[in-house]
Amino acid sequence: MAYQNIIVETENRIGIIEINRPKKLNALNQDTITELHQAFDLLDKDSETRAIIITGSGEKAFVAGADISEFADFGPDKGRELSLQGQQKLFDFVENLGTPVIAAINGFALGGGLELAMACHIRVASNSARMGLPEVSLGLIPGYGGTQRLPQLVGKGKAFEMIMTAGMIRSEDALKSGLVNHLTEPDDLIEFSYQLAEKILANSSQAIKAAIGAVNAGFKDGTDGFKKEIELFGSCFGTEDFEEGTTAFLEKRKPNF
Repeated sequence: MAYQNIIVETENRIGIIEINRPKKLNALNQDTITELHQAFDLLDKDSETRAIIITGSGEKAFVAGADISEFADFGPDKGRELSLQGQQKLFDFVENLGTPVIAAINGFALGGGLELAMACHIRVASNSARMGLPEVSLGLIPGYGGTQRLPQLVGKGKAFEMIMTAGMIRSEDALKSGLVNHLTEPDDLIEFSYQLAEKILANSSQAIKAAIGAVNAGFKDGTDGFKKEIELFGSCFGTEDFEEGTTAFLEKRKPNF
């Protein structure tokens, strides 16, 4: 598929999505959100793709926020629709994707950019990256899941501080607070993310998909995470990967998933 705002490649069962709007610091406009949805959907449906890495083009930004020019004249109803559609099309979609997604944060991850990174399952950041949710400085609040995912990752107090001050934090602070999993040198970011994806590839894709569903269930209102875990744990027993994994263990060899 031809894209205008992103570049998509697949190598050794790993999909790599690069947001390619460097003149706009890779800001998320509606066309880019739509293209990202399409790319994630296609990669997730491709049985040969077992992990996905998303990053931004250039050295300055992962995603420096949403494209404010698109909604500067919106009223309340359009604002709610903007948030709803964005969450459904991209942010919730990525969080619940069965294929694991690694955010390789190569620069500024602000507003919608940080919200996209938080929707990913794992975050790796360059030590030159800067992260924040500056929406209150525009008279807004984060609308793509930031008020929900940030407290889950860093705790309520730290989330309030980041949101209320609208400031940026350095990558070292992001690591200490649990916002990101790993830090790398800028030149090593993609390679490290790729190596992390390769470790994931060594395991059962069917089990990983179930694990994503079970972990996410614990953060959903009205859902019993333990009950969901029991359900998904049981379903794993009916998969080819379970048969291969247990057989390989008993035969003292590496499984071939």
